[in-house]
Parts: sequence; structure tokens; C-alpha cells
Amino acid sequence: MDNKATAPSHAMSVERKKTGKRPLKELWRRIRRPLARSRVVKQLLATVMAWAVRFIDLTNPRVAGSHDLEAAISEYSPAIAALWHGQHLMGPAINPRKHRLVALFSRSADAELNALVAEKLGFGIVRGSGGRKGVHDHRKGGAQALIALKKTIERGCNVAMIADIPHGTPREAGLGIVTLARISGRPIVPVAIATSRRKVLERTWDKTTINLPFGKSAVVLGEPVLVPGDADQEELERKRVELTVSLNEATRQAYVLVDGK
Repeated sequence: MDNKATAPSHAMSVERKKTGKRPLKELWRRIRRPLARSRVVKQLLATVMAWAVRFIDLTNPRVAGSHDLEAAISEYSPAIAALWHGQHLMGPAINPRKHRLVALFSRSADAELNALVAEKLGFGIVRGSGGRKGVHDHRKGGAQALIALKKTIERGCNVAMIADIPHGTPREAGLGIVTLARISGRPIVPVAIATSRRKVLERTWDKTTINLPFGKSAVVLGEPVLVPGDADQEELERKRVELTVSLNEATRQAYVLVDGK
């Protein structure tokens, strides 16, 4: 009796191992593309996600030791805020709404939904690549994106960029953001956000962290990085490393604050 009851389950398990596919995952793959092409669906998802980000921020009060964003904005504006991939999801929520901020999002389909969410939370959006190893591919809009951000800074507006390169080495800054600092003459301010309740997606390349409600949060700003206007490639590389160290230290401090360690 027991053998008969478990046989179908065992057969399905064997079949799953043979094909390497899971039914629910396959179903999602089939419906994901049509959903991604629907403007109505994307707008609806972005609205839901924006409200979720607001709710998570509201239910995670700042802990003692968090930095004063208003003071930093007053001191450094216009500046370039730098965040890590996978640690940036709460970024749109922490910006004081009266301060306009323009953020760079890649042109990938994956980034489109994030860009829509940021727009609904009051951000201005520039689409393009931040640049891999300092090379700005015109097909990805890298050079145009940096020029657009430079013009934004010249108008007195703060901008935000993800410092590391998509699917590159996580928590290691690319040259795109330091190039923007060089051509704009404005400081890069590392920004780290952490919540005590969170889910880390261990299989993602950047260990994406999903922040959860009903905990506590911390915002830590790293040491600003200034890039000389006449910086050569060696100096840009030094500044890239300096930014990497500063943002990683800010991230470490943010998690220490919320975890009490």
C-alpha cells in the first residue's frame, strides 16, 4: 500500500532529475515573457512594489548610529550616491522626498521594473550602462548616460549609481562611477542600507537582499571619494579601489548596527 502511494511521487522525482526541470519554474518561464511585454502589468507590479518598499521602510525605524541624510545632503550636494547591487532595494525609500534625485538604471529588462518602482517613489531616471572596465559601449548607452548624469549634476541635482558592474565581481566598484566623479568634479558618497529582518537570495550573483518589515534599519555613509579632474587611468584605478573599500566598510557598519554585533 505504501509502495503504491509513493510510486507516482518517486516517478515524478526521477523524471525531474532526468529533465533537470521543475514544473512551477517552467510555468513561470513560459508566462514571464508575455508579462514582461505588458505595460499594464509592469505598471501594476511597480505600484505594488513601491508601496511595499514604503511599508518596509516605515516599519523599520532607524537605529542609533545611523547617519543624518539631511546633513549629508546639505554638505555634499550635488553629489553622486553609490550603492551596491543587491543591497540597494531600499534606496528609493530613504531619500528625503523634497530632494530630487536622478538614478542610473541599465537598459536590461530586469532593471526596467526597478526603474519604474524608483520613478513611483519620486526618482528621476536615466537608462544606460555604468561602463565595464571604463569602456562605455554606445549600444548600451554608457557614454550618453554619463553625459546625462553630468548635466543633471550641473543643474544642482544629486544622482545615484550602483557602483559594481552587473554580473561582474560583486562589491567591487567599476570605473563608470569614478569617471562620472572625474568629469563632474563632485564627490562620490557611499551609501549602505541594512535591515535586521531580511532574506538573502544566496544563489544570486550579488547575494540580493530582500528587506522585510517589522525590524530595525540603519543607513551608513562611507568616506566620500573625490576624483581629480585631471586623473589618469592609474589614478582612476586607485579611486575605484578607494570607493570599493569605503562602500564595503559602510556596508559592514550598517549590518553591525542592525544585528547588534
